Amino acid sequence: MNGKRLIRPLISRLNVLFNCHAFAMNPISLELDQQIRQLLRGCGQYAEQMAASQFEVFEKGPDDYVTTIDSLLDQKLSAAFKLMFPDDGVITEEDAQSRAKFHDRYGRLWCIDPIDGTEDFIHRKRDYAVMVGLLQDYQPIAGWLYAPAYDQLYYGGSHWGVFQTTAEEVPAPLLSIEPASPTASFCPVLIGHRDQSRFGNAIAQLIPEAQFYSLGSFGLKVVDVILGRAGLYLYFNGRVKLWDTVGPLALARAAGLVCCDLEGRSISFSPHDIDAETLAHKQPILVGWANYVELLRPKLKAAVEAVMQNLESSV
Repeated sequence: MNGKRLIRPLISRLNVLFNCHAFAMNPISLELDQQIRQLLRGCGQYAEQMAASQFEVFEKGPDDYVTTIDSLLDQKLSAAFKLMFPDDGVITEEDAQSRAKFHDRYGRLWCIDPIDGTEDFIHRKRDYAVMVGLLQDYQPIAGWLYAPAYDQLYYGGSHWGVFQTTAEEVPAPLLSIEPASPTASFCPVLIGHRDQSRFGNAIAQLIPEAQFYSLGSFGLKVVDVILGRAGLYLYFNGRVKLWDTVGPLALARAAGLVCCDLEGRSISFSPHDIDAETLAHKQPILVGWANYVELLRPKLKAAVEAVMQNLESSV
């Protein structure tokens, strides 16, 4: 009994310390942070409910789809963030006109993806997410990612940490887990289906130990690396845009991961490195643990260059 009496006040004090730390280092107020988490969970739960119903699917471009659920959540999230942060810019995936905000010299930009992993959502798979990222002075400083099928919410940022919560539970620090260094029998690498189709064989020739697997959402792939299920995530096809990357890469950096291109240059969010019209990244993207990046990046660079040279010579 005495032990329990001692433990309860200790837990209470730890919760107070955690909340004070989160409030002090959070780039926004604790109240607004809680509103964002509640908003994302509400939108995600709605998407999960609607996933079992009939909805319309439209093709925005080659292998690029949007559903009526994407559009509805895009409008809801856009309106909510404009109300919460009237002095900031808000960019959403499904509002093409909002992309102009990137060039309007806002100090802070909220980048919103109503459903990251739309193809998984369309096919009733589990690996999709509702995501929000905060870009300040062209640096990703915070992100929120909610996976409805798992009822898991991940959030945090630089000088703040990375946290996880389920349903209405009190948030707790997310423990990043560095995987064992790559060996001949262990080298888990996340890569999208399109990139594996184009570059997989060339990579396997130079890195035969690579064990490829994939998930739907860009953000959930990054979380898998944070959790140590993969040592590295590769993205080379040039389709990923600000609303896909700001939140996840803010979490990755806060967790101590390396986010760089094939030259080893840090992933940039400045206008020079972002397509002015589409807001797509010009750099190929590697997100991973330092030992994986240092060991595999030169071979990955050689593999990608070989594929691109073959493509150019065949034209």
